[in-house]
Amino acid sequence: MANTKSAIKRIRQTRRQTNVNRRNRARLRTQVKKLTGAIAGGNGENAQKELPDTVSSIDRAVQKGVIKKNKASRMKSRLTRKVNVLSKAASD
Repeated sequence: MANTKSAIKRIRQTRRQTNVNRRNRARLRTQVKKLTGAIAGGNGENAQKELPDTVSSIDRAVQKGVIKKNKASRMKSRLTRKVNVLSKAASD
C-alpha cells in the first residue's frame, strides 16, 4: 500500500481515469459491434445507417486518447469498405 499522500492521490486518480477509459472503450466496441452485426447479417440499409455513427465513435475515441489516429483510420477504412461492398452487392 502507498505510504505518501501523493502516492495515495495518484492511486485515486488512476482508478478514476481507468474507469473513464473503460467506459469510452466499451462505447466504441459496442458501436463497432452494431455495425459488424449489420454487415454480417447482410443488411445493407442498416449498415449504411450505422456507418456514420460508428465513424463518429471512432473519431471520439481518438480524441479521448483511447485509440491512436492510425488505428482509427485503419478501422474506418476497413468498415467503410465492407459496407460499400455490401451495398454494391445489394444493388446488383
